[in-house]
Amino acid sequence: MGEVRKLHKKLRQIENLEIKPFLTPEERVKISKKEELRARLAELLLQHSAPQQTQGIVGDDKEKMKRRVSRRGSSDGLASQITAPKVPKAAPQRASRAEQPDTPEDAGAQPTAGRPDQDARLAEHKTAWERVGFRLRPLEGHSDIVTCVLAVDNLVVSGSRDTTIKIWHVPTATEQRNLGGHSRGVTCLSSPPPEHCRRLARRLSLPDTERFILSGSQDCYVKIWVLRTGYCVKSIYTFNPVSALTFLSEGDGHIVTGSDGGKVEVWSWDSMECCQSVKEHEDSVTSLQGQGPLLFSGSADGAVSVWEVLCSAPAPLKHLHHWSSSVTGCDTPSDSAFSRLALSPRGDRVFLANGKASLKILSWTTGSVSRLANHSSVAGVTDCVSQAAGILIASCFDLATGESSLNLFSLPQCKYLVSLTCPQSPRILCFTAWLTASGGIAGSRGRVLTVWEQLPSNSRKSGDVTVRKDSRLDIPPVESDGDTDEDESDGML
Repeated sequence: MGEVRKLHKKLRQIENLEIKPFLTPEERVKISKKEELRARLAELLLQHSAPQQTQGIVGDDKEKMKRRVSRRGSSDGLASQITAPKVPKAAPQRASRAEQPDTPEDAGAQPTAGRPDQDARLAEHKTAWERVGFRLRPLEGHSDIVTCVLAVDNLVVSGSRDTTIKIWHVPTATEQRNLGGHSRGVTCLSSPPPEHCRRLARRLSLPDTERFILSGSQDCYVKIWVLRTGYCVKSIYTFNPVSALTFLSEGDGHIVTGSDGGKVEVWSWDSMECCQSVKEHEDSVTSLQGQGPLLFSGSADGAVSVWEVLCSAPAPLKHLHHWSSSVTGCDTPSDSAFSRLALSPRGDRVFLANGKASLKILSWTTGSVSRLANHSSVAGVTDCVSQAAGILIASCFDLATGESSLNLFSLPQCKYLVSLTCPQSPRILCFTAWLTASGGIAGSRGRVLTVWEQLPSNSRKSGDVTVRKDSRLDIPPVESDGDTDEDESDGML
């Protein structure tokens, strides 16, 4: 398996190089060898595949790998990405905020625990998702890669390395507004809930129905924008490049930013002044997610911190736990030019994605970690994870075939449901899921954002997305103890 691992690392390096804004001649030569390396990796994976590993897969992955072996042609460019399923019979909620447990028992449930009501929900989810259809709606307009995406009502907001923020109207797939004001790349977006928007709107003598969005940038600014008009009402200078951003709705509300130097800072929603600054992480803060009275921060080096949100204290965040990469198993590969930890909390668990083949599940109260299979071989890459209506959604990119998909798991059991795949879809580096009349997921790796719009159940149109089952993912989470990439590969090939 030594050559497989070497090819895997080389392809990961190439994928990360393609994200860079500028390439040296040597780097361009490396990228030109991508198809040749993919073909060789696919060939080796076929040789190591046992017959039983290819049974029970809807959509013949083996044939796809055979085609990859025989094809030495076209190189993949930076291209569009993903959009959007609706989960039937689910109460509306935002996927951009950490999802609360469905029942009090869910908060402490083990990933493999099952009850009659959970089993019934799982069966309902499987039936619904196996029949779902989507059409793809590309949203073109950015001149550099899309780095973050947010859903607000029937609008999608995207931030890009080209320094702009675009607001898209989903039903018509059109650009509604282009927001310019940052001088460097936009890295993160967030949206305060309506009740906090009303308070700010009243202070600004705007209608109570006004909504706002927040943007963070490498230019060290957080900007607050009126969603309807695209007007910037406030710029906050943070003294550090902003790499992550979220809004905490507890109490009077706070903006929380993470910097590329590892700082976590809190800003009052009323005064817009900094009320707390903590140098918590040794590397860039790449993810901030709130869950009720808790905040979770994740850094590029694989560490996770847990904070309690104190509504009235001068320092709104109280530190509870810090789990290093030696605990989470999310250490950055030595060959990686792109390091990012994405997290999504639920109850006493946090789902982690950092570019490896599996998802990690951290019990943040105890530090125990389990591993959830998100790909059937070491050639898989998982970059982002989110939740919507009792569904865990994880991106998956196959370095051997160049195929990108979204894997869906039912919560709280973490039971695999289906995989959503479309031909020639590139690696997904950011996405969001939301619930409207049609439901949706939107995401991107390149300059084009793509919405996956769910087709009505009675639609006669053929969908652009393949819904398939991979029986190799239909296994429960397993205990993990600081797994490396090699450990993952041993359990997959």
